[in-house]
Amino acid sequence: MRTASILIFVVVTGTGGEICLTHAMKLLGEVHDFHPRAIFSFVLRSLRVGWLWFGVLLMTASFFSFLAMLSWFPVSFVIPATSLAYVAGAFGAKIFLGEQLNGTRWAGILLICLGVAMSWADDLPASMLHPSSFAILRWAILALALGPGFYYLVGIYSAWRFFRVSHHEASQTQAAQAAQAEARPISILKPVRGLDPGAYENFASFCRQDYPQFEILFAVNDSEDPSVPVVRKLIADFPARSIRLIVVSERLGPNTKVSNLCRLVREAQHSLLIVTDSDVRVDPGYLRSVAAMFRDPRVGGVTALYRGRDNLQFVAAMDCVGSSAAFCGAALVARELEGLKFMMGSTMATTKELLAEIGGFETMVDLHSDDYELGRRIALRGYRIELLPEPVWMAFPSETLGAYLRHELRWAIGIRNIRPGGHFGMLFTHGLPWAMAAAWVAPSAAIGAAYLAGYFILRFAMAWAVGIWGLHDPVLRRRFWLLPVRDLLAFFVWLASFGLNRIEWRGNSFTLEKGRMIPVVPRPDRG
Repeated sequence: MRTASILIFVVVTGTGGEICLTHAMKLLGEVHDFHPRAIFSFVLRSLRVGWLWFGVLLMTASFFSFLAMLSWFPVSFVIPATSLAYVAGAFGAKIFLGEQLNGTRWAGILLICLGVAMSWADDLPASMLHPSSFAILRWAILALALGPGFYYLVGIYSAWRFFRVSHHEASQTQAAQAAQAEARPISILKPVRGLDPGAYENFASFCRQDYPQFEILFAVNDSEDPSVPVVRKLIADFPARSIRLIVVSERLGPNTKVSNLCRLVREAQHSLLIVTDSDVRVDPGYLRSVAAMFRDPRVGGVTALYRGRDNLQFVAAMDCVGSSAAFCGAALVARELEGLKFMMGSTMATTKELLAEIGGFETMVDLHSDDYELGRRIALRGYRIELLPEPVWMAFPSETLGAYLRHELRWAIGIRNIRPGGHFGMLFTHGLPWAMAAAWVAPSAAIGAAYLAGYFILRFAMAWAVGIWGLHDPVLRRRFWLLPVRDLLAFFVWLASFGLNRIEWRGNSFTLEKGRMIPVVPRPDRG
């Protein structure tokens, strides 16, 4: 037990430290000037990068653990055993740094590990000479079960990095914001279908914006849509606002939302565009925050995290808890590790010019995950996707458990189609199943209890950092206990998503092929 535990710790902390240091150096940029003054300036800048300190901490832990191994075992065993770091480093570079590893490099890594394994196979400690199949499985599970813990730690750090800045920015007064450069006119595009909870207040929050010039364009496919009377009431209640309702008859593709957006973009009078889902509610300074982001010419898109409004219904609360603690947490981790390369339906802001540059919404009318694709295409052009400092509010409807699971399954199938590697990597974000598996195979009750306790401590710590301290989500604060329930359900949804490729969306059936929606044609009745 001691041998495997210390070996796993040395490999995980050493590899983690190397990855953190590599990420820190990429953030700092390449060193081209080796003049003493330039080197000194570079060192000072590096000391302000949190990833560097985190990497040094992990490397220090690995180093002293390595010394402990040398004191317990022969060096002829220790050096080859720690070569497992080659494999861990390769996987870490691919998953966390996005490095591309070709077949030749994978083969080289495999041969190195095979060679060093042969060199010490005869000198293994007695406890590891002829492990049984169960022993191999046990140590594999115990080692892999550490993955979610590392993910939670990265999530906590990512939340701290983002919110410590965003909270400061959000504390600026409206007077300070108004004193900034002249605001650009904005067109708000809202394709709607049906009514969400609190629809009128959701829409009205955009009419109450503290912003000099903007318009709101609504699009529906049917003049009898339930949202039409609400929009007409909005137009009557806010006569000073430029609000238009457009009935779109043409359908350009399976994704009716994107099809309607094509028409809304053509109707929009202003260059700066904001698309939001119909269940979003915003604070009065929302438009100012979005416009401020675009003062940086390197920014091509802006999106937003979200928090829920309380709903006493059990399933709605569980959906909100998962969105705040899990989805928003994953977005912050992605932002920290590789930068945002996607948007969220809560806010998709860009310009007409950039939208035209990437082909417009017309090229996305058959895509399921249009928010992801819009952000991906903007990022590929070399522009940044930024997060608003303040989250928006989201209404989570009351629904049955079955409807919730079908919605989550549709989302998981969509992720598998557009990001298969990221979808598989979600395996190491499901901490509860891993902790339960580790507790089941652990050689002692104390070790099993440590894995379970580690899950609850780190999972709740990440949820608190993201959802309570960061997002100020009132639902998560009151329904904290729902998180393990949601996590367990999410794991089974993730498993189910591997075996399905058909989704139900807005009353229609589709199959997904690389993110594209292909309508399922009902078979004609026979006889």
